[in-house]
Amino acid sequence: MEPVRVGVIGCGVIGRHHLATAVESPEVELIAAADLIEANREAARDQFRPRRVYASGDELLHDEEVEAVVLAFPTRGRTEMALKAFSAGKHVLTEKPVAMNAQEVRRMIAAKGELVAACCSSRYRFTEGARRATEFLATGALGELRVVRHRNLQPAGPKPEQPRPEWRLKKALNGGGYLVNWGCYDLDYLLGITGWKLRPRTVFAQTWRCPPVFESHIAPGSDAETHYIALVRCEGGTVLSLERSEYTPAERDEAWGIFGSQGSLQLFMTARRENRILYTAGDEEEGAQTQVLWEGTETRSVHSGPLPDFARAIRTGREPMTSLEKALIIQQITDAVYASAERGTAVEIEE
Repeated sequence: MEPVRVGVIGCGVIGRHHLATAVESPEVELIAAADLIEANREAARDQFRPRRVYASGDELLHDEEVEAVVLAFPTRGRTEMALKAFSAGKHVLTEKPVAMNAQEVRRMIAAKGELVAACCSSRYRFTEGARRATEFLATGALGELRVVRHRNLQPAGPKPEQPRPEWRLKKALNGGGYLVNWGCYDLDYLLGITGWKLRPRTVFAQTWRCPPVFESHIAPGSDAETHYIALVRCEGGTVLSLERSEYTPAERDEAWGIFGSQGSLQLFMTARRENRILYTAGDEEEGAQTQVLWEGTETRSVHSGPLPDFARAIRTGREPMTSLEKALIIQQITDAVYASAERGTAVEIEE
């Protein structure tokens, strides 16, 4: 396969992961990089040796040799840059969250035409555990799905010497807080391994900001949530149960599971750890019988998945792991979580 000629816009922390993947992947040829910050540009030039380095994304979009771009900068400006990229005839891989809201995603879908567009919320579905779970769930062995859940509560650590980056917990920069930072991964994983068959209809949720005792751990002026919980009722009665928190005054608590009328799976999304999937089948005579479906160590970096997959989608014409249409479903749930938490009532999602 002829490598896809790529430009990376944004050379900060996450951009460097894309630059490294572009250099290492045979499916990708790194042509250009761009960043508004000179130090980031110089670091990218020295470490990854792109052919050309630009001071802005707009300049990079005029590079005729670049056929696809990666948007690796804060959420607030990505939709407008994506629209410019589509207008310039470039395929687009955007960082997560896909956008500030669902309306922005719809604008991108309307503008992309026949170009390929994908979102990096797919990262955790490139693991071996995710592949095994997806293949097994496709057999229908669990029967009718009843509950698809995850809970991940992260305790606060020692007070950092410097607060976390401003964009992480400021709505104006990121569209939200922990929900958009990690919830998009959770939803992509759970919706993806179940084959994108779940159709969310009603959301009831609550969010909370950082506990006062840990406000010194985050950037001043942060106004977004660090803890959320949501129930999402899907068409047919399947329920998504979602909870995640950081800066929590509690012990670590994590559980993932998919429960059906005939069986269940217990699993973990997190990569680069000892991992296993437990399958419990219902047996009329013996009751619930549990076995290890798969176990192994995830060693591959999750950052190495989205860009090569995006390149293969461009060259083969197939859909990327998470297209904009799939990312829209995630964003619709996200928007409904925020709306429900604000109103104190359940929120309906339009089909």
